[in-house]
Amino acid sequence: MMRDLNLPKLSALAGLGSAATLAGAFGFQYLGGLAPCAMCLWQRWPHAGAALVALFIVIIAAIAPKLARGLALIGAGAMLVNAGIALYHTGVERGWWQGPTSCTGGAEDILSLSANELLSTDTAPAIVMCDEVAWAFAGLSMASWNGLICLALFVIWAKAATAKV
Repeated sequence: MMRDLNLPKLSALAGLGSAATLAGAFGFQYLGGLAPCAMCLWQRWPHAGAALVALFIVIIAAIAPKLARGLALIGAGAMLVNAGIALYHTGVERGWWQGPTSCTGGAEDILSLSANELLSTDTAPAIVMCDEVAWAFAGLSMASWNGLICLALFVIWAKAATAKV
């Protein structure tokens, strides 16, 4: 079936996949009460960019097919970058490697805080650790699921880049 889809349709499918993934992330945040960590936020940007690229492709594919193909490659690249971020985040969550000290709760971060900052209740809910899994399904965290989704969307974007207009 994907063989019969053209560049704009495949791009729209990939863009909708990114938009749905973003909607899910916002749903977990605002409906489920799971605040994102810094690396979770990093993973949102490539999805937002890919959704915008898809919209642009749908609009211009008929009049500028070469540009549309180039943009599809950008969409594919965004998903590979995002899969890399998700893999990095997964590794931090599983303790395979160290994450950024700004969100993994290292002791040096605590030592740099003033007494007022340590006792403040205003900032406590805003601190979300990148090395703690907030939600998991089938043994995979949200970062892991995002990585798998990104790889699937990469395949769609790659097919879009080689599909007929």
